[in-house]
Amino acid sequence: MRPRGSTLAYRAKAVLTGARSALWLARTRGHPDERALRILLYHRVADDGDPLAVAPRRFREQMDHLAAEGFRVVGLLEALDLLDSRSIPSRTLGLTFDDGFADLRDEALPVLARHGFRATVFVTTGVTDGRLSFGWYERQPPVLGWDDVLELERDGTLTFEAHTVSHPNLLSIDGATAAAEIGDCKRELSSQLGRPVSAFAYPAGLYGDRERRLVAEAGYAAAVSCEPGLNLPDTDRFTLRRRQIDAHDTLLDFRAKVGGGHDTPPPLRGAYRRLRYGMTDGPPWRASSRA
Repeated sequence: MRPRGSTLAYRAKAVLTGARSALWLARTRGHPDERALRILLYHRVADDGDPLAVAPRRFREQMDHLAAEGFRVVGLLEALDLLDSRSIPSRTLGLTFDDGFADLRDEALPVLARHGFRATVFVTTGVTDGRLSFGWYERQPPVLGWDDVLELERDGTLTFEAHTVSHPNLLSIDGATAAAEIGDCKRELSSQLGRPVSAFAYPAGLYGDRERRLVAEAGYAAAVSCEPGLNLPDTDRFTLRRRQIDAHDTLLDFRAKVGGGHDTPPPLRGAYRRLRYGMTDGPPWRASSRA
């Protein structure tokens, strides 16, 4: 199930993450910065060696840490309400999952439910209904189907929002195709859920001015990127920031990401981007922090 990609890039990223986390600990003695809202990003919770998958043991440890430290964990729409109210309680985090893999139901959901945490899942409708598959896998892990999505949404711990129809790099396709990916996903998901779909996640975090405009024109209220950082009441709702939790993150790395130690892009991000995506340097929003 290992996705195609550079093992060297994953290893280099893990080493750099650990170094930044150690610096955060030395600087803050482990006290989190609670100035604003951070949103966490996961993809999978599994133990099969996929670099996109956080091991169930580590995920439980991370969620247990948040509960023990008194964090309130909310889905994206509740996070938007807090930003709109301009009143963000301390120790509040947004929690999101991209792609809608089945191990979210099997491994993550029981942990979230036990702590009373909420999360938003961004699904790719063509993959959810079986028309398409994720191109970065040689053998794709199971994904949630529509019956699963509807049952989980009724349960209340998870809500589902949009992540395009086929998970393309939106920067690499023409405007009409990009508009269809963004708008058709909203219509398909709304039809299945029987409610309006309000939020969008850029595939792999790749977007530019055109993609931001297309998301707004499609009628979404907000969109999330993969750029790290704080979300404040005046943060652009179509470029909300998220911090990815990676497979190799230790508990210290997790604490540092939650606490503000990774709010800026790492200094070698350009090199990582070239290894992982074959991209040249450019504006920071044009590359994902996804690994």
